[in-house]
Parts: sequence; C-alpha cells; structure tokens
Amino acid sequence: MASTRRDRLRQSTLNEIHAAARRLLVEKGTSAVTINAVAREVGMSGPALYHYYAGHEELVGAVTAGFFRELAEAMESARDRRPEASLEVRLLETCRAMRAWCVAHPAEFGWIFASTPDPRPGSPRHEAGRAFEQVFTDLVVALWQAKPFPVPDLDTLDPSLQEQLETYSAAIGGVLPPAAVHVFLSCWIRLYGLLCMEVLHQLDFAYTDMAPVFEECLSELGEKLGFG
Repeated sequence: MASTRRDRLRQSTLNEIHAAARRLLVEKGTSAVTINAVAREVGMSGPALYHYYAGHEELVGAVTAGFFRELAEAMESARDRRPEASLEVRLLETCRAMRAWCVAHPAEFGWIFASTPDPRPGSPRHEAGRAFEQVFTDLVVALWQAKPFPVPDLDTLDPSLQEQLETYSAAIGGVLPPAAVHVFLSCWIRLYGLLCMEVLHQLDFAYTDMAPVFEECLSELGEKLGFG
C-alpha cells in the first residue's frame, strides 16, 4: 500500500527525532537525551514530541532499536559481500564488521550494550536486539550443521551450567545442542568482552593498536569452532 503524505511527514519527523537524539548522545552523553532536549533540537515543544513517543522510555527504545538495526545491517553486508566464500570466512568478516562499527560508534555502542535489555517480546528494542544476535547465531548454527565442531562432555560441567545450557538450547529450537551452545556462548563472551574493553578504552594502558589483538581473538574463535 502506498504511503500517504501524512505517513511520509510523520516518518520524516521520526527520522529527525532519532537524529537529534543521536546527536545529543554523541556530543553530550546519555544524560543529555531527554524529551525536552530532543524536542528543542527538532524545533518542537516537549508536549508535541509526545505525539510521537509516549515518554522517555519509548523514545530510548526506538533509538536503541535503530542502532541495533544499523549494526546488524553492517554485519549482514559484510557477511553477504562474498557469497561464494566459505562459512568460516563469512563469519570472520561478520565479526570484523561488528568491531568496525562499534569502534567507529563508541557512544552508540555504550548506549545499546550498557542498557538493560527490554524483556518485552514484540517491542522494537527487543526485536531489533534479537535480529542483531541472530546474525552471529545463524552463522554458528550453519557451521555446526555443515561440520560439527568439538564440544565438551556435558557430564564434566557444573550441573547448574548443564541445566542452563539445556534451557537455552530448547529456547532456540534445538538448532544447537547444549554442548554446542556452550561453545557458541563461550565464543560470544570472548568476542563481546574484548570489544567492550576496546571501545571503553580499558586496554589503553598496554595497547595502542587493538587490531592484531582482535585478530588473535578471531583465531581463538576459529579453533573453538573447528576451523583454526
């Protein structure tokens, strides 16, 4: 169905609101992104902005969803740039694209990953976050289906950990068995943890160039996922 002029005007205003919130975030920090401040940036009153968002929480959720979508699109673009490449290469390129976006957008990175996830299924922030996570998950699942990678013996793990792995495996439809989930989550924790330390400058005391450190991390992930 073709959009009406009113729909187009509304979407244009929403784009302005998101751009203003992002500008405030980058230039002044999280605390600067208030309803009134955003409204002033786009030339409207605070009450007028409530015609677009019910309140600060809804505005934050919408802006966060936009950041997640932007990050996911960067990763998907890298993944699909060479469709003829192996799954292993596509996974590595996806991880590199994730790092590139996060390093280039530290304020946005802090905004989306330091905030508490929205637990409400169907909310824009929840759905966009899930779509972002799925980019990495789908590649690991494809690797597992093509050639199962080494996994630990579940009986050697703490019973509580076993139970949690089984629960998560069921939650994702069993596409990865519990032992493979353990490897998958270990890889994600390693990748995400290093990105946090780089973007938040926690390793500046030792490193001036994190690229080779990240590549070393990717090598470790490759070994865990069975391709070195």
